[in-house]
Amino acid sequence: MQIQPQSLRPLPTYDDVIAAAERIAGAAHRTPVLTSRTADERTGAKLFFKAENLQRGGAFKFRGAYNAIARLPDDARERGVVAFSSGNHAQAIAYAGRLQNVPAVIIMPKDAPAMKVAATRGYGGEVVLYDRYAEDREEIGRRLSAERGLTLIPPYDHEDVIAGQGTAAKELIEEVGPLDMLLVCVGGGGLLAGSALAAQALSPACRIYGVEPEAGNDAQQSFRSGTIVRIPVPVTIADGAQTTYIGQKTFPIIRALVSDMVTVSDDMLVDTMRFFAERMKIVVEPTGCLAAAAALHGIVPCEGKRVGIILSGGNVDPKAFAGFLSGTFT
Repeated sequence: MQIQPQSLRPLPTYDDVIAAAERIAGAAHRTPVLTSRTADERTGAKLFFKAENLQRGGAFKFRGAYNAIARLPDDARERGVVAFSSGNHAQAIAYAGRLQNVPAVIIMPKDAPAMKVAATRGYGGEVVLYDRYAEDREEIGRRLSAERGLTLIPPYDHEDVIAGQGTAAKELIEEVGPLDMLLVCVGGGGLLAGSALAAQALSPACRIYGVEPEAGNDAQQSFRSGTIVRIPVPVTIADGAQTTYIGQKTFPIIRALVSDMVTVSDDMLVDTMRFFAERMKIVVEPTGCLAAAAALHGIVPCEGKRVGIILSGGNVDPKAFAGFLSGTFT
């Protein structure tokens, strides 16, 4: 299927991922690829976990944020940027902005994890809170952009963001070699779209799967219907995937390159968080567990396969994390 551009600016290609990798080198961490004999035995596969929970800012979002800001002309950098996010993109924009001396205003939901709000402010971002169930964050972003001359950098539906996110899969495949399968979480689709560009170029036979929460399967519905489906804000512990529709720019890339879209339950996410804490001694947030949960719970059968899994982030409130592990979460 040919990818059709959705705007005057062409959609990103793998060449843009390569350029992004060069641009973020020295700023973004080249995160480790972890393995687990227990996980391999449980699935009958060879799993490679790309640990973006150890990325700067605690999530893969730093890659796209840094790349997008680095691409701005000088006059736009002086005025600053505005972004909307439930947390990880917020932190990434604030952190990347601070590193590049670019002011950042972040629109965050009032019910975003307190740790993510505090971290965003700690990185120097100006936080504007809104009610995600009653207000439109995109409208707020457009208004602030117009009023203050800020450049709007959305969390996923942006060419430079998509290209930046694709560098995670690029690093993974360069390190471990060709893959049979690649599992990637999906909210708005930035990481999945960028990863698909990298996988198609570096491991053409690889089958790519997007994974989202059962409660918020807008991407799955969109993928299978061929048109973008909008849903109400989903109720799920995977706060980074509480999107209501997939991106206009990410969707055509995903439709062209991704094999299928699957879902996992919140209970599976909790079990996967516990697995990582107990067996691999790492903290992975609920959204970051989406892709791994699909493998560990057999949602995507992967026996006998070489499987890449992107752990997208590790920003979870300590009290909430303790509740998840102890089984007292609500």
